[in-house]
Formats: sequence, C-alpha cells, structure tokens
Amino acid sequence: MTKSYALLAVVVAAALSVAAPALAADAVKIGILWPLTGNAGAAGLASKAAVEVAADIINNTHPEMGDLPLAKSAGLPNMGGAKLELTFVDHQGNPSLAQQLATRLITQDKVNVLMGAYQSSCSFTATAIAERYGVPMMVGDSAAGNITGRGFKWVFRATPIATDYARAYMRFIGDMKKQGKKIDSIAVVNENTDYGTSVAAEVVAEAKKANVSVAIQIPYSASSTDVSAQVLQLKEKNPDVVIFISYTADSILYMKTMKNLNYKPPMVIGDDSGFSDPSFIPAVKDVAQGVMNRSAWVIGKPGSVTYKINEMYKAKTGRDLDDTSARNMQGFFALADALNRAGSTDPEKIRVALTQTDLKPNVLMMGYNGVKFDNTGQNSLAATYLIQLHGDNYVLVWPEDHAEAKLQWPMTGTK
Repeated sequence: MTKSYALLAVVVAAALSVAAPALAADAVKIGILWPLTGNAGAAGLASKAAVEVAADIINNTHPEMGDLPLAKSAGLPNMGGAKLELTFVDHQGNPSLAQQLATRLITQDKVNVLMGAYQSSCSFTATAIAERYGVPMMVGDSAAGNITGRGFKWVFRATPIATDYARAYMRFIGDMKKQGKKIDSIAVVNENTDYGTSVAAEVVAEAKKANVSVAIQIPYSASSTDVSAQVLQLKEKNPDVVIFISYTADSILYMKTMKNLNYKPPMVIGDDSGFSDPSFIPAVKDVAQGVMNRSAWVIGKPGSVTYKINEMYKAKTGRDLDDTSARNMQGFFALADALNRAGSTDPEKIRVALTQTDLKPNVLMMGYNGVKFDNTGQNSLAATYLIQLHGDNYVLVWPEDHAEAKLQWPMTGTK
C-alpha cells in the first residue's frame, strides 16, 4: 500500500467511526395489567405512576438513590444499557378481561415479562396465561394465597400474603391484650371474591390458633350500595375489633354507614386495599380517625432513599406513595434486578434469575426482611407494619420498636 492510500484508509476509518455510533441495546418490554378505570381505577393509576417513577430511576442515572438496585447506572448494565419499556393495559377489575389482555400482551405486543394485576381474581387468571406461555410474571400486590402454590414455575410474588397479614393482626391483638386492652372478640367483614375470601379465611384460622374469639364473619359483595344490614349485625354482636377486607367504594360506604347508624367499635383494622386507596382519606377522614391499616411502606426521614423516592412520586402525582403502589414499585425493582442478572430476554434465563433473587433489606424501599422466592414463587421474607390514621395521614404505630407515633386506642372516628 502506498503512503497516500494508507492515509486515505485511516481517514475513511475515522469517518466511519464517527458516522456509525454503537447501536443502542433493544428495550426490554414489560406488559403491566392493572385496573385503570372502574371502582379500583385510582389504585391502578397510583401503581402505574409508581412503576413509571421506578422505570425513570432504572433507565436514567440516579446516584442519589444509594444502594437501590440499578439506580446508579442508566438502563440494565448487563444488557448493554437496555431500557425498560412499559405497556399498560386496563382490565377494569374483570378477571376474564385480564386473561384476554395477558394473552394479547404476550402474543401480539411480544412483551418479555408480565406484571400485575391488583385484584386477586385478575392476578389468578393472568398468571395462568403467563404459565401457559412460559413468560415470567411478577405479582406486586395481590394477596390471595391461591395465586402461588399451584405448581407454577413462571409466577413470582414479592408482596406479603394473606397468612402474613393474618399473623400480624393476631400478634398485634396479643400485644394489645398484654397492655390491658379489652379484646373479648373480633369480627371479620370481607368482600366475597378471591381477595376477601382468602384473607378472611386466614384471619379466622389464625384467630383460632391465637385463641381469639370471632364473634361473626360477614361476607358481602364489593359492589353493594347499601351495607346497613351488615353494620346492624356488627352492632348486635358488639366485637372489640372489626377487621375489614374491602376494596375502595365498599370501605368508604362502611365508614359512612357506621357513622349514620351510630356504631363505633373500639378499633377498626382495614386490610390495605380500599383503606389505602388515594380516595379513602379525602372521602371519610373525619369518621375514620384512628382506623388502623396495614402497610410495609414508610416515607422515612428527609434525606433517606425512601423519602427521595416519595418526592419523585409526589412531583409526578401531587400525592404521597401509599402501601399498594409502593409494594408494586418494590416488585418492579425486584423484577428489574432479575432481568439485569439474567443478562438476556430469554424467558428461561429470566425465570432462573428470579429463582436466584436474594435482595437484602438495605437495598429495599419496603419494610420487608428481604426478597427471596420459595419453591412456590412466594417471597418468603415479606413482612408488614400497622399504621393508623392521625389527621390527614397514616402513621406507623406498630410494632412499637418501629413506631413513629403513639397508638391511639380506642379510635375516635365514626362520631
């Protein structure tokens, strides 16, 4: 090669290096099923905003988020910086529609993984589709026990479940008895789909083990427009604690009906869901003062990672994160961590990475003891706190060694 040709080759090579930048890694597609309209639409929209914030943290650099998985890098480093691409669908709380939409996300939208689906009945049908097609699915918040434990290998659930909640309620009641609170009996009021039925069954079973008398259990339809008869039943039995397993409209309806019928038990415990819905406090703040609720989410002190996450969410929505949306956000982080460790969109590699998940408490945004899936796909390290409505907000009151405020007993609302 002559000197002039060699120089030309160098110039051409340099030009090509400028004109042809490295190709960006293909995005990883996540199909997400939630109710975005209907009675539970507010909860679905809150969770949608939460995972959009989580995707922002993962897709861009956020070193201020400390040890939160994937916050310091942009995208998934083990996949060449691949971004997460979210596709949301609205199942409207309809299990049949959830099943159809899960199929569409897999066969038409070609998503790599699924997530969802809030109502347990919808998660139950959607996870069956994930299992049929061999697509990994993360359940971030549905509590019914039967979602895992069906011998499925493609379904993983990060959230605590009915047994965890029931045991927490009984430990709380035991602690209150030790403090001298009079608790001779409890009542369980549950909506009658998979969610309410399964949680109520666990509460009744754990109450029996703890030698706590269940005065009455009242199943009802979440679409009820009048619960006067159920409240009169409670009034007649006069339990010391009433545990509600309810969605949004029905939890609000119960609070208002209890006030109208001049019924106020010493304590009400809401099983998250409707009691955590963004519309609950504005609708019944005065009558629900002192109501307890379960939550593994705490905003934390200014400067903490959880505080910064909440600030991002608040800037996007104008509200604080609630337990439901925060649990979904945590499930999303766990899913992204597995995707990165898989280093591939191959379903089997993602599934294996999920089975090998072992996130410690210091890298979580929730008060779990960790995220580690057992052989049914359930997070064996999930846990929960109890919070209480004080003024405009819920505050952490139990267990005492984590409490932010003193527990108020009896509750003061429904006057």
